[in-house]
Amino acid sequence: MATIPAFSMNDYAMLGEEVIAPVAALGEYPAKLSPVEGAAVWMQYVTAYGALIAIAHLAKGDFVVIPAASSSVGIAAIEIAKAEGAVSIATTRKSNKKAELLSLGADHIIATEEEDMAARVKRITGGKGARVIFDPVAGPLLEKLAETAAPGGIVFQYGWLSMEPTPFPLFAAITKGLSIRGYTLFEITRNPEKLPAAKKYIYDRLADGRFHPKVARMFPFAKTVEAYKYLESNAQVGKVVITVP
Repeated sequence: MATIPAFSMNDYAMLGEEVIAPVAALGEYPAKLSPVEGAAVWMQYVTAYGALIAIAHLAKGDFVVIPAASSSVGIAAIEIAKAEGAVSIATTRKSNKKAELLSLGADHIIATEEEDMAARVKRITGGKGARVIFDPVAGPLLEKLAETAAPGGIVFQYGWLSMEPTPFPLFAAITKGLSIRGYTLFEITRNPEKLPAAKKYIYDRLADGRFHPKVARMFPFAKTVEAYKYLESNAQVGKVVITVP
């Protein structure tokens, strides 16, 4: 059966035509998917699942803010929110990706460089704020995200795309009773009790069509450098896949 990596690519040097990896670091992909789609399913769905489902227990009617929504993890979070009946508020820096994010199922889109994010979230949620925030950006954005949070809300920090200092939003955290939580997918993939439930959740929804991996572009192995340059351009919506002969 074909397999895809279940852990970090950095653990087992999986950038090559052939790799050696332990069985525990692999997971099957549904037969209905192509090899390219199979290569594009694992990391993003497990990352989003762990935070939104295993920890936050996202439910029907919940509002969830998803920064960097055009990333593969952001798109997975949009699909999970839709599958659970939650309301996704996807953010992206500029408006040029709005139409595609809407086509991928986002309920609302905010261009953070062009709009007042806190004001938009307040209008969308009827003043309640978002119970769940799933953020890979950090930096100064965290203070703005804390403004959008509902009382008792939870903010997941699973990345540091901004590469800037991240001030702690003390006043909002105190007055709203916020939980601001660091998170990585390894909480799921390295836990033999949690990983089977994650696999079942993801595979069931891939099989019935509720989830479908979004591939932005494919590059042949010989053009790996070009693939990384494309990633650096931030033009992609979804996964970039390198194929081998």
